[in-house]
Amino acid sequence: MTRIERERRRPWTGAVRFALAGLLIAGTGSAFGCLNRPIARNNPRTTATIVERLTQSSVDKIDLLLAIDNSGSMADKQDILGFAIPDLVEGLVNPRCIPASGMGDAQTVNSPNADCPTGYKREFEPVKDIHIGIISSSLGGHGSGACPATTSPSNVDMAHLLARTNESSATNDIPTYLNKGFLAWDPDQKLAGEPEVADPEDGEADINADSGNDLNDTSLVEQLTAMVKGTGQAGCGFEAQLESVYRFLVDPEPYATIEFQDDKAVPTGLDATVLQQRAEFLRPSSLLAIIMLSDENDCSIREEGRNYLVAETRNGFRLWKPRPECARDPGDKCCRSCSQNDDDCPAAEVCTGDDGFPARLSAAEDPVNSRCWDQKRRFGFDFLYPIERYRRAFTEAQIENRRGELVPNPIFSDPNPDDDDNSIRDPGLVFFAGIVGVPWQDIARVNEAGQPDLLRGLNQDGEPVGGFKNADELSAPLLGGAFSSTWEIILGDPANYQPPKDPFMVESTAPRSGSNPITGDTIVPPTEAGWNGINGREYTIPTGSTGDLQYACIFDLIDSKTCEGNSQSCDCREVGGQPNDNPLCEPEAGNDEADPQPRTTTQIKAKAYPGLRELQLIRELGPQGIVGSVCPRQLNNDNAADYGYRPAIGAIIDRLKTVLGGQCLPRTLTPEPGDPTVNPTAGQVQCLILEARNTQGACDCGDTEARANVTEDHKAAMDKVLADPIAQAAGWDCVCEIEQLAGAEANACRNDPSDNVRVDGNEVNGWCYIDPSIRVGNPEIVASCPPTEQRIIRFTNKGEAQQGATLFITCSGE
Repeated sequence: MTRIERERRRPWTGAVRFALAGLLIAGTGSAFGCLNRPIARNNPRTTATIVERLTQSSVDKIDLLLAIDNSGSMADKQDILGFAIPDLVEGLVNPRCIPASGMGDAQTVNSPNADCPTGYKREFEPVKDIHIGIISSSLGGHGSGACPATTSPSNVDMAHLLARTNESSATNDIPTYLNKGFLAWDPDQKLAGEPEVADPEDGEADINADSGNDLNDTSLVEQLTAMVKGTGQAGCGFEAQLESVYRFLVDPEPYATIEFQDDKAVPTGLDATVLQQRAEFLRPSSLLAIIMLSDENDCSIREEGRNYLVAETRNGFRLWKPRPECARDPGDKCCRSCSQNDDDCPAAEVCTGDDGFPARLSAAEDPVNSRCWDQKRRFGFDFLYPIERYRRAFTEAQIENRRGELVPNPIFSDPNPDDDDNSIRDPGLVFFAGIVGVPWQDIARVNEAGQPDLLRGLNQDGEPVGGFKNADELSAPLLGGAFSSTWEIILGDPANYQPPKDPFMVESTAPRSGSNPITGDTIVPPTEAGWNGINGREYTIPTGSTGDLQYACIFDLIDSKTCEGNSQSCDCREVGGQPNDNPLCEPEAGNDEADPQPRTTTQIKAKAYPGLRELQLIRELGPQGIVGSVCPRQLNNDNAADYGYRPAIGAIIDRLKTVLGGQCLPRTLTPEPGDPTVNPTAGQVQCLILEARNTQGACDCGDTEARANVTEDHKAAMDKVLADPIAQAAGWDCVCEIEQLAGAEANACRNDPSDNVRVDGNEVNGWCYIDPSIRVGNPEIVASCPPTEQRIIRFTNKGEAQQGATLFITCSGE
């Protein structure tokens, strides 16, 4: 064996030192497991065994949750998402066929069970077991009097699964899998009875149109599209986009009601519907993908104490003024609400009202529809759950319950230990995608001319693939190093209250100023003539309105709508007879859209506000986060790749397929030189792969094909595996080494592209390293990898992870 290629090399010595390359392959057997980060470290560690995780590369089931904002103005976005449903469904259940040689264009076939043309192979194996559910953003008033069910049943969806055609309905009326509230994709009809034989309790087997493949008269696209559009826009205006997801997937004790004790909100009871639906929807070994659609910033109010007051609207209630320190620095220790104790802070005259009580804000300073932005600066208090709550929910094995005790995270637990699926999901199998308020120009790849281009934008490899930036591209410096990353432009530094560098992403009621750093588009004041391609222009928010913010971006509506009368979710209504200069509204006859003149009550464009909290979470999730813009590039040509939300769905599919189809190594390992027919260890790399699983006390590595007991030299690595946060939840009681292939078997593993690798008629069981760039292995096996990452670790036959197992890889190099 040889060492891994590093900036500095040291000999392999006695007790093994393992450096990085942690591979985690959880769940069922995986054909390919690969490292998604550099093998080498600039500063290698020399004293400890380091085991990091890398997600499994083969997934046989997906749980897909659509979290859809159902507040006002969302119907147009839901319609656009409905148009993208076929792309989403086809992309997962019927992946394209790509040339096995890596040369040529992809092709499609009409069924996930159809064979690819000769010389082609699937990008990844079609996923034939998918749960798809929808929740909304409405959790009621969080203890306040806002958003009662009497006003609209949609106000109190409470993270229950939705399958309704009418937003005013409190019950689901769209048929779902066994009336459980979600859809189940089951083309092989295996969920009940005999596989391949249709049964009333099987799931959906038709993609676009009904056929005789199952015993229902629906199709997956038809049902899901109806469910998306049925979410509606009659929900609560205090949108709890993130907390709704947390409540459905994670909260160990979702409350049934909120009671009051000493004027403080206290969650009580358990919502049995949430717990039951979660248990039926979420499988422990699936890939979990959350897709959020929203045109506003998250407003997930803490459901404890007096935080509900931020949503209180009864009897003209107004919040208290902030101390003066807040305007200068919201991070100042004395930035507090005037209603709070001022210990250790100088007296603040502004904090005492004319009545001698803590001073309150005026109606103009505290419009009820604009209480969820920049709270610390404006109120001296942050009423919302911290983003860290959601980062932990999607990445950590334990979370806090109501009493602050650490308990197992349902996402990384096995709710039914007695069934056949006893795997535990790895954090690398949890993805969060946000189609949110951000100009598409800010997150699109740029073309050779440096312009945002969803059709010909260049990826990291310089290929004109178009689409939105991935996590690595979002984190890379841009504009010649003028900005540390795209995140600096669209998000800023929320922890230090630093706003985004793109002025279109700054939350403000007042007109803003400045230019977009990527496109150069300049913000146009409401009093001046002009128009930009991002949000049109700023507008004058009417005095006496319930409040509004300037827009991050706008786009053309497919169909215009009139705002006369009491029409809801319409932005061109007259307010107190004041002139309307809103860029969403049609100019009066003879006027141009660039004219600073009053406009009509006909709405021709849709809007989005800066989705800063959603973006903050996506940034925190790193490679597990995906960004799309809720403002589409165009809605005129539905055959184009930049139509509607097709770029956003494309970014989601592109990210998921790196797991579904096998991840590829960005760096080369250094294999043992020589001819494997002469030297059996030639081509091997100096890595160790361990398999951890729960055997119910029946562990015997020696009796399992391609496994061996962990040697004394490797016990340090095993100890690290058993110290993994998921180990206790998974009940791992057995750790085995998986054997690296040698000689003729290794040669077959590296060069035979078939699914059943054999030598002299015998199965080849184990793993090998393949890197055609250094003449190790068959290029056909890595053809689906990006040009700069065409190398993998391949598992063959019984060398693949066993059911319910988790694989770790550590490689030496110190």
